[in-house]
Amino acid sequence: MREEGKITVFLLDDHEVVRRGVHELLVGEADIEVVGEAGTAADALVRIPATRPDVAVLDVRLPDGSGVEVCREIRSRDDSINCLMLTSFADDEALFDAIMAGASGYVLKAIRGNELLSAVRDVAAGKSLLDPVATARVLERLRDGKGPKGDDRLAGLTEQERRILDLIGEGLTNRAIGERLHLAEKTIKNYVSSLLAKLGMERRSQAAAYVARLQAERR
Repeated sequence: MREEGKITVFLLDDHEVVRRGVHELLVGEADIEVVGEAGTAADALVRIPATRPDVAVLDVRLPDGSGVEVCREIRSRDDSINCLMLTSFADDEALFDAIMAGASGYVLKAIRGNELLSAVRDVAAGKSLLDPVATARVLERLRDGKGPKGDDRLAGLTEQERRILDLIGEGLTNRAIGERLHLAEKTIKNYVSSLLAKLGMERRSQAAAYVARLQAERR
């Protein structure tokens, strides 16, 4: 039975020692309660919706997938669950994927204990820990060699595809876009596949970076 007023946290990390260390750090705080743990993405996708924590602390690299995929899936089902990504590596693409998946924060495992506690509390309070400088660096790195100025690829998109591209740029999931446009999630998935193909891209993060650059150049 969870205690009223406490920040509830779920831990996902495939390294038991790391998980145990974070668990011990968190349970030592009067305002935090650990409500569940998992070592695989598959396990987490079952347990997190069942426990409905305030914050899910997710390891990025897992033996059966990634914490980013878990974040995207969990947030598409229940956006009241805030996700804090925890990783050993400063990986720009993983950072941007985390942003696109709806994560509230992204911290390295080298973080100090008191900083991790602050991060959990901030994320639980609805704050974003994503550094705008790091985000700008990621956008720069993911941009195509061919810039949007003079780029006629947008001309090949239908009005609906352009609308969906803008919503991808806002960080919305397929489900959220579907709700916004009153279309089925599967229909949105088909639109996304089509517009990515027309833009010569493979990943949503590339499309989001493209939108960000367009917006920056319009300012």
